[in-house]
Amino acid sequence: KNWPSVRAAAASHHNRRVVMSLKRILLVRRLSTKGFDPPRLYDIQTLAGYQKEAAVIADQEEDKYALRKALRVPSKRRGMEIYQDPLYNKGTSFEYGERDRLGLRGLLPPAYLDMEKQLFKIMCTLRKLDDDVAKHMFLADLNDRNTTLFHRVLVRHIEELAPIVYTPCVGQAVELYAGMYRRPRGMFFTLDDAGHCQAMVANYPSKDISIVVITDGSRILGIGDQGSNAMPIPVGKLALYCAAGGIAPHRVLPIVIDAGTDNITLREHDPFYLGLKIPRERGQRYYHLIDEILSALYTRWPHILVQFEDFESKTAAPLLERYRHERLCFNDDIQGTGATVVAGILAALRQLDLPVSALAHQRILIAGAGSAGIGTAIALRNAAARCILKNNMNFAQLTKEAASKFYILDAHGLLAKDGAFDWDQFTPDQQSFAQDFDVPNLYRGQTLTQLIPKIQPTIILGLTAVPGLFSSEILQLINQYCPQRPIIMALSNPTSKAECTAAQAYSCSDGRAIFASGSPFPSIEFNSKILTPSQCNNMFIFPGVGLGASLSKSITISDSMLYAASTACADSLTQDELDRGQVFASVTRIRQVSKQVAIAVIEAARAEGLSQLDFDAIPDIPSFVDSKMYFPHYVPLYQSPYDI
Repeated sequence: KNWPSVRAAAASHHNRRVVMSLKRILLVRRLSTKGFDPPRLYDIQTLAGYQKEAAVIADQEEDKYALRKALRVPSKRRGMEIYQDPLYNKGTSFEYGERDRLGLRGLLPPAYLDMEKQLFKIMCTLRKLDDDVAKHMFLADLNDRNTTLFHRVLVRHIEELAPIVYTPCVGQAVELYAGMYRRPRGMFFTLDDAGHCQAMVANYPSKDISIVVITDGSRILGIGDQGSNAMPIPVGKLALYCAAGGIAPHRVLPIVIDAGTDNITLREHDPFYLGLKIPRERGQRYYHLIDEILSALYTRWPHILVQFEDFESKTAAPLLERYRHERLCFNDDIQGTGATVVAGILAALRQLDLPVSALAHQRILIAGAGSAGIGTAIALRNAAARCILKNNMNFAQLTKEAASKFYILDAHGLLAKDGAFDWDQFTPDQQSFAQDFDVPNLYRGQTLTQLIPKIQPTIILGLTAVPGLFSSEILQLINQYCPQRPIIMALSNPTSKAECTAAQAYSCSDGRAIFASGSPFPSIEFNSKILTPSQCNNMFIFPGVGLGASLSKSITISDSMLYAASTACADSLTQDELDRGQVFASVTRIRQVSKQVAIAVIEAARAEGLSQLDFDAIPDIPSFVDSKMYFPHYVPLYQSPYDI
């Protein structure tokens, strides 16, 4: 209510305590919850049911605990230093012997609560919160206190918590990041750091990093340029790498590149904004900074995988092309989204009882010509060519023929050379889809309503972040002119940006549609049948790709490796999931899917000669992958008297 006066007061005070107090007041008012009563956190009946269920699990955990490989804590750390380190902290789960040898006796309450009791307590507290941002903050605070418990909660309740940790809630977390900021996590590089990146990377305490997720905050989940506020994006992405892909949390690094921001609100009106308050740099200075950052990262950790995340279209494709053939890296918005959609389409063909080769005969309408839309089109085009590729066939010619069945629209309508007033502004990739079509009389600017009767698409994809773009009229046209069950994917995130809802897709197609979306939608009863929409989320692909590429010590990530990831993801569906109409596995099985994807990626890297792994030393790839997947459980801690 008094925000303008608060902002003016903050701007006029240089006292840091005044500003921090204002931030706390605003956050408490924003995130206060109704009816939160700690003494009634759980009822006796719920607790009794939990205790009966957890007793067996606790006995099994106790037997395994003593057999786990112990972790040595540096001797310089004692007592509260260990308790305050989220990588070592177990909270009330420190055993009494550990409390003695680590200097913790007397510093903790006397009761010992095993991990199962901690999980129960965390979920009771979390479910009392009725605000998704409050839940996100609660989980972020848990991660800052106890990393192992955070990831165990996420693994156990991945279907419930993935939307809180990442999309769609992470978009709100980005917008509120300056106010939510508590403690440093990851690394920040700015334009002012040019010439110092090697020394800065040396400041990071971890000796062994496997996965880096890096963003410049220029295009965040449909909310645009968020500058340095983008840190929750790589943090959330890496949480899924750990929970879904089995990457250990001490082996991941989130990075934000602050090249300024074009968000006027952040730059000129937000007194709490933590980034550079300058217009965004896009010239050679920007590219030189990224060159230096990547050089520093690969110098210290030669085998890391770098994932580019949420870069705007103008820089995403050039950066990917600049590094993909010489570094182990990929762009999740371009390649990850493309591979995920390919997986969903291949599974949808299974729903239609069609072979994989049928992909080459589908007519594909894509709304959205940005980096994600074009990246998806390239992945589908290459997959269509690859699935019919045989000996002595020209792959380039096959991709050109496949491209004629793609129809891509931007804000001005169809991308086409005929009638194009802006042909010179098309990127080379956009031009490759706009020259020849297998349907005559198509020209620049035609709309969805004009195109659908002409091209009769079998697949329609939305990557525009324009909510409601697929109106009832559009969906009914698709159902009318599609010669088979239509495949409809509204892929924009968050949920509020989806091109249509699952209910709209099903109702306008008389329940015929095979539907998937970027953010989750609930199951729907239609004509006495339960229809389960799938979540076409990149988390089905990137954790497995990262795990497989990292374990295989691959030189680069090739298109063949990504196609192998797509086919493995599509093949991971069970018959029950197919019967429910799903085109992606249930989120509860995400770790199994990631393992299958990782195995396929390793085998593809080996077949292409990209892997540097000694396969003679590995009994079999599935067992090798399984042994390397991190699972969040407590291990015994000790200190050696011989540490120097």
